[in-house]
Amino acid sequence: MIEGLIKLLAFQLVGEVVVFLLNLPIPGAVLGMALLFIFLVVRKGDCALDTFTTAFLRHLSLLFIPAAVGIVAHLDRIAQEWLAIALALLASTVVAIISTAATLRLLRR
Repeated sequence: MIEGLIKLLAFQLVGEVVVFLLNLPIPGAVLGMALLFIFLVVRKGDCALDTFTTAFLRHLSLLFIPAAVGIVAHLDRIAQEWLAIALALLASTVVAIISTAATLRLLRR
């Protein structure tokens, strides 16, 4: 399980370093994830990553606790700015759906 965690963190580190050295306009974690995807396609999966990710996904809900506490702590501000928050959520959802559909169309060709 430790081997899988080390591999995930290593790919994130490589992505961060490459972005820093080449001054790329994308987040290092995104580049690291792309490199991990290429690694997994070339190796046709990785057992160490399977073990770690399965265990990690079982406890993923724990990562939502800080966000929920933040929402409860700032309920008064959310109540004041609910319209802007709702519009931002709606707009970002529509953009995500449209960009996903466009990407799927391009990749299916």
